[in-house]
Parts: sequence; structure tokens; C-alpha cells
Amino acid sequence: MIKKSLALAATLLAAATAAQAAPATYAIDPSHTFVTYEIQHFGTSTNRGRFDKKEGTVVFDKAAKSGKVDISFDIASVNTGVGPMNKHLLSDDFFSAEKFPTAKFVGDKFVFNGDKVAEVSGELTLKGKTAPATLKALNFNCYDNPMLKREVCGGDFEAVIDRTQWGIDYGLAYGFSKNVKLVIQVEAIKQ
Repeated sequence: MIKKSLALAATLLAAATAAQAAPATYAIDPSHTFVTYEIQHFGTSTNRGRFDKKEGTVVFDKAAKSGKVDISFDIASVNTGVGPMNKHLLSDDFFSAEKFPTAKFVGDKFVFNGDKVAEVSGELTLKGKTAPATLKALNFNCYDNPMLKREVCGGDFEAVIDRTQWGIDYGLAYGFSKNVKLVIQVEAIKQ
């Protein structure tokens, strides 16, 4: 009888450990997720914009320290706060929004610092071109959301990209920087 009880306890413990170690899927919360960019304007000030429409998922396995991020944003939702600038950004000089309406980051190489995500590497697709990109975590945390009654994970991530890799070279001859800082604030809700 004791052997059967020990075997049952071991089986239950193994099942509980496997359940805890299983990857979980999280849906991007659009009300707490923002994709913004910053670019130097003639070395004098910083132009900023954001993409208002975004969606995606994160598959995250805390125990295995692995995961996959898949986030896309609607290019037509670019918002600088200046109507004519928004229109110019949608043109072929920049994003060619009619031909390439969506941009996407897919990352599956997670680096951890202890239990916290330190960076996620993957590929960024803009204007139909895909190139490597690494998002560095400035913050990362998971918490039990008291209103949703579910776990939420997220953080603040940054990357500096060379926009010419994606064929976005307008303004270089005028002195605009080719380097663009991407800032992604993300929170995702466990499903």
C-alpha cells in the first residue's frame, strides 16, 4: 500500500511539474502595448511617431527560459501628431503603406538575466523586407492582474535599427540619420 501511495505521489508531482513547465500563450493587450520610433532630425531634435494599431501573441516558457514573440502593426496607423507628416510617411518615400500595409517582429531567441527576459532576437519585416533585429529589455515582469484575474507579462524593449536595411533611405542626402530607435512597451495577457 505504501509503495502504491508513493508511486501515486510521484506521478502527481511529475504531472504538476510538467504543467508548471509547459509554455503558456499570452495575447498582446493593445491598451498597454505601444510601438514607437525616434529619429534625429538634422542632429537638432528628435522626431517621434507611433503605430496605433497592433496585435500579436507571446508564447513563453519560464522554466525552459524560451519563447516566441509575434507582434504586427498596421503601417496606416502611424501617428506623429502632424497630419502632413503622417501622409508623407505612408508614401513610397518611407513605408509604401499601400503595397506593404503591415510590419512585423517575430523573435524566438530569448536571453535571460536570472528569471527576467534581457533581450529577444528575431526578424523585423518592413516594406516587404526582413532583417535581423534584437530588442533589449529595459524592464520585464510578470504579475497577477487583480482586475483580469490572470497573469500578465511584459516590459519595455528598445532596438536601434539601420532603416536602410529595409529600403527606407529618404532624407539621408539632407542629413537625416539612418539609425532609428524602436521603443516597444508591451503587456500580454495569459490565455
